[in-house]
Amino acid sequence: MATYLYKLGRFAFRRRHFVALLWVALLTLAGVGAASAPPAGNSSFSIPGTEAQRAFDLLEQRFPGMSADGATARVVFKAPEGQKMTDAGNKAAVEKTVKELASGSEVASVADPYTGKAVSRDGTIAYASVKYKVSGMELEDSSRDALKESAGHARDAGLTVEIGGDALTTAPETGSSEVIGIAIAAVVLVITFGSLIAAGLPLLTAIIGVGIGVSAITALATPLDLGSTTSTLATMIGLAVGIDYALFIVSRYRAELAEGRDREEAAGRAVGTAGSAVVFAGLTVVIALVGLSVVNIPMLTKMGVAAAGTVAIAVLIALTMIPALLGYAGRTVKPAGEKSKLLGGGRAAKKAGRPNMGTRWASFVVRRPVTVLLLGVVGLGAAAVPAASLELGLPDDGSQPVSTTQRRAYDLLSDGFGPGFNGPLMVVVDAKGSTDKKAAFAKVGDEIKGLKDVVTVTPPAPNKAGDTAIITVVPKSQPSSATTEDLVHAIRGKSASIASATDAKLLVTGATAMNIDVSQKLNDALLPYLALVVGLAFLLLIVVFRSILVPLKAALGFLLSVLAALGAVVAVFQWGWLSGLMNVEQTGPVMSMMPIFMVGVVFGLAMDYEVFLVTRMREAYVHGENPGQAVVTGFRYSARVVTAAAVIMIAVFSGFIGSSEAMIKMIGFGLAIAVFFDAFIVRMAVVPAVLALLGRRAWWLPAWLDRALPNVDVEGEGLRTDSDPDGDRELVSA
Repeated sequence: MATYLYKLGRFAFRRRHFVALLWVALLTLAGVGAASAPPAGNSSFSIPGTEAQRAFDLLEQRFPGMSADGATARVVFKAPEGQKMTDAGNKAAVEKTVKELASGSEVASVADPYTGKAVSRDGTIAYASVKYKVSGMELEDSSRDALKESAGHARDAGLTVEIGGDALTTAPETGSSEVIGIAIAAVVLVITFGSLIAAGLPLLTAIIGVGIGVSAITALATPLDLGSTTSTLATMIGLAVGIDYALFIVSRYRAELAEGRDREEAAGRAVGTAGSAVVFAGLTVVIALVGLSVVNIPMLTKMGVAAAGTVAIAVLIALTMIPALLGYAGRTVKPAGEKSKLLGGGRAAKKAGRPNMGTRWASFVVRRPVTVLLLGVVGLGAAAVPAASLELGLPDDGSQPVSTTQRRAYDLLSDGFGPGFNGPLMVVVDAKGSTDKKAAFAKVGDEIKGLKDVVTVTPPAPNKAGDTAIITVVPKSQPSSATTEDLVHAIRGKSASIASATDAKLLVTGATAMNIDVSQKLNDALLPYLALVVGLAFLLLIVVFRSILVPLKAALGFLLSVLAALGAVVAVFQWGWLSGLMNVEQTGPVMSMMPIFMVGVVFGLAMDYEVFLVTRMREAYVHGENPGQAVVTGFRYSARVVTAAAVIMIAVFSGFIGSSEAMIKMIGFGLAIAVFFDAFIVRMAVVPAVLALLGRRAWWLPAWLDRALPNVDVEGEGLRTDSDPDGDRELVSA
């Protein structure tokens, strides 16, 4: 592989006009496609295989036009101090608002508080329920604006008005975070390379790659049903790996220049060696993202595949456009150690033999591997302890900041009607096979009334055919509580006895039940997903490193860093440690998607650092150095750029901690702390310590397996035997 990529790098360097034109043409084509495509909506949301989804599907059949999974909103009204919602003036203002709400094109129905018995016992709080024809993820912005405008008119009449429900759910805006991340990345790259031109190349190629990927996603959004959130993940991951991959190739190019090679040869060797690591690092990220399909949540699968496509584009750009741009840059990209005139006065490289910080650190670890290993493992183990108390759930309006209207509406409803009122359960009774359908409906209602933690059970509401009914159950506890989850399981536990007594089927759905089912589905998929991703990457790393123990160490180190990161997330967002510093206003269960999301994203980035760092060690070992010296050599050439890549990623992810959305804040913190643990403790301390202890055994591979594996030559051994071709290439200036 190294030889093939070496030729590709030299070709891109020589034919730089063709390569640059090709990528500009692809960017233009994708941009035109995105501009001409209809606006991207939000993809349809379904959770195949869950009881809540089966109930929604049944309601669509038996209650046509009901839009069972449609968005809902609760417009909550509170009377001024000393007044009641039943006062004439207040009642008139509410009825006017209800009439305005009903005029929306996407509104299916609006329940009047006074005819629907939606006024609190003390008469101070009332609410109007709004049902939409489409889900919250498909709702048009105009419908949300109309909802807010109607509430504003009621406020003008003197009422306190807040809006809850999933109708206000929108995709979080992350543009400012991306800009901050790019700005910090630029600073880190300038410090790393000491040159504005060299620092600009990774940024330029990463932005072009993300532009092509996101534009393609936008162009295909309608035919492939890709939601607006798909491009957010693609941008985050594409920007991260795009900068990383280009960073490593440019760094290797400068190292080759420092050894006295001319620029075309240096570009070829940089792509042949660092480019080989880029290919395999990219494959691990693609495996992690495509592997999200095992969860069997269509939206998550599409997001993973789209992001994987953006990663593939980042790899291709790094292998072709970077050497082409290096050809354009010429002497402005200096050999390693030299600074540009603008940033460093044009000073030459440091004297040979003077060890850099990476060399000094690696030498220390090689001398004291047991101490470093114990400190690293014990430290990560201590950070992972809170993960034993991990509680999973999906955020609801109760987890929103108190400054939001959703949270204030949630609190008003809890005050007026009880905490369980914010998460009613929808029980669907399918009595099509029952001989006495009305008796079956009544039996279900009576059974549910006998359960603890139940406040209200509404009378059965049958469909026109009379074979299916809906019963609404209001729990005593808040939606995200373990008690409400137990109640859902208790109602479902009655299904067998109901079926035997009445031949009717009982299904529980609604937003609360759906959240519980999604959490369970994600929890059940975590181990299969982990086994698939780690297993495939383990096999891939065996091919790369031609070793059994090195890939095993890489996988175990990754698991340790993810557990430590989950422990930190639990400590902050569930226990409330440092919640003031992180501006966490409401502690509670960790988002259900967090563990599997962290496994996918962090695994890909962790394997990036592993491949880039250890391939340099493997290269040195193959070329004759002893195991300990190979570790030091790997750090001498790779520690600086791995550190820069990790700092960039931490900065990008930390930008999301400032989000007002609890979910985004949690993702940003979790990914940032995971990259910190993995890059600076696992890869920079645990990995060299383990390799130093293993010695030559680290690179052991059974003879039969060695013969069976393809020789991909990631370390570029084949390039050592090739003589430099003659030509009139530009030589490196002294």
